Amino acid sequence: MSTAFHPSPQLDADLRTLFVRSLGVGVVLSVLSLVGAFVDPGDFFRSYLMGYLFWLGVALGALGIVMMQYLTAGAWGVLTRRTLESATRTIPLLAVLFIPIAIGIPSLYDWAHPELVRKEYVLQHRAGYMNGEMFILRSGVYFAIWLVFTYLLNKWSAEQDQRGGSEKRLAALSAPGLILYVFTVTFSAMDWAESLETDWYSTIWGFLFVANQGLSAFAFVIIAMALLSKREPLASTFKPAHLHDLGKLLLTFVMLWAYFSFSQLLIVWSGNLTDEIPWYLRRLGTSWGWLGVMLIVLEFIVPFLLLLSKDIKRNAKAVCCVVGLIIFMRFVDLMWIVMPSYYQRGFRLSWLNFSVPLAIGGLWIAAFIWQLRNRPLLPIGAPMLERALKHGEEEE
Repeated sequence: MSTAFHPSPQLDADLRTLFVRSLGVGVVLSVLSLVGAFVDPGDFFRSYLMGYLFWLGVALGALGIVMMQYLTAGAWGVLTRRTLESATRTIPLLAVLFIPIAIGIPSLYDWAHPELVRKEYVLQHRAGYMNGEMFILRSGVYFAIWLVFTYLLNKWSAEQDQRGGSEKRLAALSAPGLILYVFTVTFSAMDWAESLETDWYSTIWGFLFVANQGLSAFAFVIIAMALLSKREPLASTFKPAHLHDLGKLLLTFVMLWAYFSFSQLLIVWSGNLTDEIPWYLRRLGTSWGWLGVMLIVLEFIVPFLLLLSKDIKRNAKAVCCVVGLIIFMRFVDLMWIVMPSYYQRGFRLSWLNFSVPLAIGGLWIAAFIWQLRNRPLLPIGAPMLERALKHGEEEE
C-alpha cells in the first residue's frame, strides 16, 4: 500500500513537464522583472508586494486549512491533505523570496523615510514599532512560527504513513497553531499591507486577510485536485461528492470574505472619520472604483450564485471555471489594496504588475510540484481515509 497512492507513471510525467515549464516561466519572467527593477524600482517593488501577498496567502491558507481539518477530525479534508501539505512546504521558498521586500522597504513605506517621520505626528508616534529593524525582526518571527508548525505537521503526518495510529498529537499541535496562525497573519498584514498608508487602520484587517488566504487556498486546491484526478491514483478515488464538499467550503469562504469586506466598509463609511475614510475615497472616488465594482460582482455575486448550484459544484470543469474567476479576482483585490496607496489620482497599470506576480507564481508552482511528487498523494496512514473514500462511493 506504500506505493498504491503514489503518482502513476503518466501523472508523474505530466507533473515533471509542468514543473519544467513552471520553472522556465518563473526564471524567464524573473530576469525580465529584474530588468524592469532597474528601469522603474518603485513599480517593481509594488508589483512584487502584490504578487508576494497572493502566493504567500495560498501557502498560509493551506497551513490554516490543514490545522482546521485536524481539529474538526472530519473526513472532508483527508483527500486534499497531501496537496495542502505540499503547498505549506513552499513556505521556506517564500521566506527567501521575502528578501526583495526587505530591500524595497524605502520604496514601499513612508515610515522608512526620516524626513517624513519628522513631519507626521502619527509616524513619530509609531516610530519605535514601525521602523526597518523592527519590521524585519517581526517578519523573521512570523516566518519562524510558520516554519516550525509546517515542519512538525508534515513530519508527524509522514510518520503516520509509516505507523498509522490516531491524530491526537496532530490535533493537539493544531489547536495552538491555529491561534498563532490568526495572530501572525493579523500582525504581518498590518506590517506589510496596512502600513502602506500612514493614517489607515482597521480592527478587522487581520480577519479579512485570514479570509483572503482561506479563499485563495481553497480555490487553488480545487483546481489542483481536479487536474490530479485526471490520472491515477486519484482518478478512481476523487469523486464528485468530494468535489461537492470542497465547493461548499469554497462558498463559505466567499461569503466570509464578503462579510468581512462589507463590515469594514460599513463601519468606516458610517463613522466618516478623517483618518479612515480617505482609504476608501482613493479606491471608490477615483477610477480605482471600477475595480471595487468588479470585486463586488465577480468575487462575490457571480461565484455566490454559481456555487449555490449542486450540479456546478459536482462538475470539475464548471467549478474550475468559477475557481479560475476567483483566483483572478484575488489578484484584482490585492491590486485594489496595494496600488491606490501610490497612485491616488486613479487607475494605472504597468507591465510589471503582471510579470512580477507571474514570475513568483512560476517559481512557487515549480516548488509545489516538486514537493507534491515526494510523497503519496493520499495520507495512507490516516484513520479517516477509508471513510473519506467510502463517502465518495456512497453518493455515486
